[in-house]
Amino acid sequence: MLEERKELVGLIREAMHSGARLMVACNEAGLCERTYRRWYRDGQIYSDQRKDALRPAPTHGLTPEEKQAIIEVCNNERFESSPPTQIVPTLLDEGRYIASEASFYRVLEEAGQKQHRGRAQCRKKRSKPDEKVADRPRVCWSWDISYMPTHTKGLFFYLYLFMDVYSRKIVGYEVYERECGELAKEVFGRCMVSEGNPCGLTLHSDNGAPMKSLTLRAKLNELNVTTSYSRPRVSNDNPFSESLFRTVKYCPSWPEQGFASLDKARDWTQRFVAWYNNEHKHSELRFVTPAQRHNEIDQDVLDGRKVVVEQAKAANPKRWSGQIRNLQAVGPTVLNPGAMLVCADAFFEAI
Repeated sequence: MLEERKELVGLIREAMHSGARLMVACNEAGLCERTYRRWYRDGQIYSDQRKDALRPAPTHGLTPEEKQAIIEVCNNERFESSPPTQIVPTLLDEGRYIASEASFYRVLEEAGQKQHRGRAQCRKKRSKPDEKVADRPRVCWSWDISYMPTHTKGLFFYLYLFMDVYSRKIVGYEVYERECGELAKEVFGRCMVSEGNPCGLTLHSDNGAPMKSLTLRAKLNELNVTTSYSRPRVSNDNPFSESLFRTVKYCPSWPEQGFASLDKARDWTQRFVAWYNNEHKHSELRFVTPAQRHNEIDQDVLDGRKVVVEQAKAANPKRWSGQIRNLQAVGPTVLNPGAMLVCADAFFEAI
């Protein structure tokens, strides 16, 4: 810590000797002037004295007897499988109070007894999926399976959808009467062939059984496809597929009463995919179609719109108070951006 202070103070003083003001030099170093003056006084750099300061013991702290009582209660056969959140209220119901739940946890930690209590499995912290930047088509795909209701209550067809994260284009689809890894493998194989067997592809999905089936994973390994999975029960980790299914099911032509047969479900899906890829102007792509983005002609389309808007502005300049709309193609698409960021906003990007 002291070495870091010496380095920062040295840089600030060097900047001041070169003519910079103290405030500007401190801002560049990420410090305020008051901190600098506390660190550097009378030509000497001082270390942090707070950790060595003598602090009086709190007068309201738990006594050794109370701490021992907490340990005894927690180790009592009656409460041996109960956490403090269950123990404290139970004691309160009996007219007894020793300490708060937080104090119970603190005392147990000091005694080396803060651990999972009971037979239930301890919750596991799962890290966010790795960030994937798609700067061109055929780099990162996302896929999922969703229900398609039928006229029979409780009976469903299953829609398999594979999409390109960069362009939002549906690169493969199929409707089956069941969901399994074998069928997913077949659909993915056709996707690869139709897209020219791209190299260096990442396939992202949730943790469903078909997604993690040995059949599909063997196929992905054979094709050198990198797999990426969402955290369990976190739909935002697969936002593009989730949002695409929302677009599917809120399409005006979606039959509210369900599909009469598998053939009708397949016919409807074929029409939807053709519309979505080639006619639907995507809000997150500056309103070009996924197919235009996938074929990397989106900037050409936007340039054509720009000419029309500029001509309209030249004819009626008073109707524009500033610049014309942004008609630059959007940049790369990021799947699960940032290790510490929540991608709730990305949930709606694929609409």
